[in-house]
Amino acid sequence: MANMGLFSGTKSSKPLTMSVKSLTVKFRIPYYTHWGQSLLVCGSEPVLGSWDVKKGFLLSPVHQDDELIWSGSIAVPIGFSCEYSYYVVDDRKNLLRWEMGKKRKLLLHETIKDGEVVELHDLWQTGGDALPFRSAFKNVIFRRSFSLDIERSDGLIQNKLEQEDSVLVRFKICIPNIEEDASVYVIGSTSMLGQWKLQNGLKLSYAGESVWEADCVIQRGDFPIKYKYCKSGKTGNISLETGANRNLNVDFSNNQPRYIFLSDGMMREMPWRGAGVAVPMFSVRSEADLGVGEFLDLKLLVDWAVESGFHLVQLLPINDTSVNRMWWDSYPYSSLSVFALHPLYLRVQALSEKMPEDIKKEIEKAKVQLDKKDVDYEATLATKLAIARKVFNQEKDLILNSSAFQNFFSENEDWLKPYAAFCFLRDFFDTSDHSQWGRFSHYSKDKLAKLISEDSLHYDIIRFHYYVQFHLHIQLSEAAEYARKKGVVLKGDLPIGVDRNSVDTWVYPNLFRMNTSTGAPPDYFDKNGQNWGFPTYNWEEMSKDNYAWWRARLTQMSKYFTAYRIDHILGFFRIWELPEHAMTGLIGKFRPSIPLSQEELEREGIWDFDRLTRPYIRLEHLQEKFGSSWTYIAANFLSEFQKGRYEFTEDCNTEKKIAAKLKTCAEKSMLLDSEDKTRRDLFDLIQNIVLIRDPEDSKKFYPRFNLEDTSSFMDLDDHRCICKNVLKRLYYDYYFHRQENLWRENALKTLPALLNSSDMMACGEDLGLIPSCVHPVMEELGLIGLRIQRMPSEPGLEFGIPSQYNYMTVCAPSCHDCSTLRAWWEEDEERRRRFFKNVVGSDALPPSQCLPDITHFILRQHVESPSMWAIFPLQDLLALKEDYTTRPATEETINDPTNPRHYWRYRVHVTLESLQKDKELKTTVKDLVCASGRSCPPGGQEVASNTRDKQQVASSQEKNPISKPLSGVPQKGTVAVV
Repeated sequence: MANMGLFSGTKSSKPLTMSVKSLTVKFRIPYYTHWGQSLLVCGSEPVLGSWDVKKGFLLSPVHQDDELIWSGSIAVPIGFSCEYSYYVVDDRKNLLRWEMGKKRKLLLHETIKDGEVVELHDLWQTGGDALPFRSAFKNVIFRRSFSLDIERSDGLIQNKLEQEDSVLVRFKICIPNIEEDASVYVIGSTSMLGQWKLQNGLKLSYAGESVWEADCVIQRGDFPIKYKYCKSGKTGNISLETGANRNLNVDFSNNQPRYIFLSDGMMREMPWRGAGVAVPMFSVRSEADLGVGEFLDLKLLVDWAVESGFHLVQLLPINDTSVNRMWWDSYPYSSLSVFALHPLYLRVQALSEKMPEDIKKEIEKAKVQLDKKDVDYEATLATKLAIARKVFNQEKDLILNSSAFQNFFSENEDWLKPYAAFCFLRDFFDTSDHSQWGRFSHYSKDKLAKLISEDSLHYDIIRFHYYVQFHLHIQLSEAAEYARKKGVVLKGDLPIGVDRNSVDTWVYPNLFRMNTSTGAPPDYFDKNGQNWGFPTYNWEEMSKDNYAWWRARLTQMSKYFTAYRIDHILGFFRIWELPEHAMTGLIGKFRPSIPLSQEELEREGIWDFDRLTRPYIRLEHLQEKFGSSWTYIAANFLSEFQKGRYEFTEDCNTEKKIAAKLKTCAEKSMLLDSEDKTRRDLFDLIQNIVLIRDPEDSKKFYPRFNLEDTSSFMDLDDHRCICKNVLKRLYYDYYFHRQENLWRENALKTLPALLNSSDMMACGEDLGLIPSCVHPVMEELGLIGLRIQRMPSEPGLEFGIPSQYNYMTVCAPSCHDCSTLRAWWEEDEERRRRFFKNVVGSDALPPSQCLPDITHFILRQHVESPSMWAIFPLQDLLALKEDYTTRPATEETINDPTNPRHYWRYRVHVTLESLQKDKELKTTVKDLVCASGRSCPPGGQEVASNTRDKQQVASSQEKNPISKPLSGVPQKGTVAVV
């Protein structure tokens, strides 16, 4: 549990001399370290290193029962005050990890006399302990309609020590969620703590920042003491904290403390658990929208969420992606700008209160034309921008001269000006590839100033982009504030990459490695991986200004969201890096990573690097893959450098070159097989290697992923100088062992910069091939992980077990990157039978369709899990009712990760207004959420009963194999948001 900070004050210490009166401060904290690690205190005053960890105060360890206690004493002047934190270091005082949360504050009141000993009993603060103070909880879920008056000032000693054998104990507890007029007590084994009777216990006073504290004088003979904290509500209900009794034992053998300040972290209560709904912004359908979901539709979605018992609405990225100005831009993770909002989500009706009649008619006509089954990305965006321009031309001066716009502009001009200039240049040159922009290819502030000058002929084009972003900001801000007031967390999405032809790569080229691409590592979704095409980050350059670009992104997001999902969080540990010329995701390496050196390989007896790094192409490979057309392939793409051995020619020696030449061949109808098949076969050949040579250092190598599956590796038996077993050992070492410390250190450099730049709650998408360092770091930083039942992180499991999930997780039956629950159920009969037998526990033949009963069972598994959040795609919730399952399940999939040109266009086939009227569905969902013990927002607390439904459920439980009770008890030892 956390120590939520000590005593406030601003007095500074002075250097001690023999004539200065002083007292002793003893630090004490239980914490388990690894061999070679130590704990130290570092703080704002010179005696604690002035925030220089190298000069911090080292503590000493001692075992007490089953704990490792770190402690140490320093002399300070009377009235001493400081801020401080605890740090883990190695034997050279190199920083290894540090506490999360706020800096601790210490103020020693001047009533503490010369020579006294003050003992501080602290607890290590993890990221999980700080979660209740993230905006999702502080400003939304735990948002109070009443205020608490501060009853005491920190540092003031409220009791006097009049007897020599007495000790003043300061009890301190943090309670972020408390009812109006509630009281807080500490009760325990001594008479001063009521001997476990609440009416005689010690009442605590509110000290601000969710902290309650009180001083109590206890006789030394009463130690050790046992105690607990409890709350008493205005209705008389009493809530005693859970878990074992707290213990306070003091060593009075020497240098006896007269003051003991306890920081007991959070009051231990049942872990808070909530539920939410996930839907892309573009998928929302309402009666007011123009062919796509719009920011103002979120107000309707929030209303439906509240009445369905949901505390959270989760979206996909909403930034502008209009790089190519075609349907490819429907991919929401390829940002044109990480700051600008997407004009697609603009509600044009809300642009003006005095909309001309001709524009109103145009809007109504567009509503009919664009009201399609799926999003027509190009037509919808073009229509909205055309209408917005007409409104802009009529009232641009009125809006752009308003104080509201001026405030918006001054707060956002750092990104808004380059964004508007980029959009103008993109349209002028008819490309977002800024390398094609002549003298504007390289960004500079002077060039920007000229581009956006009021004297320029195109100034109105620049101002139009300001205007659109202003209205998007106004509309999203309105929806976000509405959600906060309704007790609903609005959760955004932070993409891992940016498009290489984006505003960000234009303005900040030094932050990106433009000669590389990033992608999903192999085994993330399939054995071949995927090339996302984003440039990788230059983390070394980013660190020079403490990751200012990332911090600015998070600050911008926090204007609208109170929580966010970090897309592919593994990228902050290591990224899967590919050469820029790659089109697939297989031939890559991790950055950062420790490569295999030429010296290391030679020591292992491996020396023929040419054989291992060149594509291994034999005549039989060509004949096997291409049949009778192998001669054509060999003549056009390859050259024979040895008898029966081939290599790619210079114009075909990369995947992009192969694809370009193939397209020419296909246009000339010179291919016997399809272009796609021929490309796949040629890519197989160029990927048929064992080692990848580092393009930056020819004496460094990386094992090709799944090298054992290549014929290049299999044919090494006849090569005496190379031992296959050695290569296999080096392969497994590279991918599963040697990088762990490096990746851990990398994440602990980058992720805290994100987490500390806003007070949003952070969740991390941690699917795929997970290094062992990832989950401990996420736990340490308070990052909430993701669990998808069909993609279990536990080895040897085909299906995840929700009842065994960790508390610090989001659980979901599906997500946008996989098929919906219905589609998954229906696509594989054998898997469906295994699920029915192993998860449902039935030997019966499962139905071929995902019936509402099956959906209900799976959703109930998730809401009853220990996970902090259960978040459901809207499609999976609609599957609870047959009326909404008429659309083919395959049409509800949002993304196909195997298709790099997938069209992201799914629209829900029912309007939010219709869902709002469907009381039966809302009741079913709310019953699931509330019956599981999860919290519901105000207005969603009551479990609306439906007698007919309950009778049907009761009568079917005996014959229905999926009606059995589920286990969903939170595991012991988890960090809980209370």
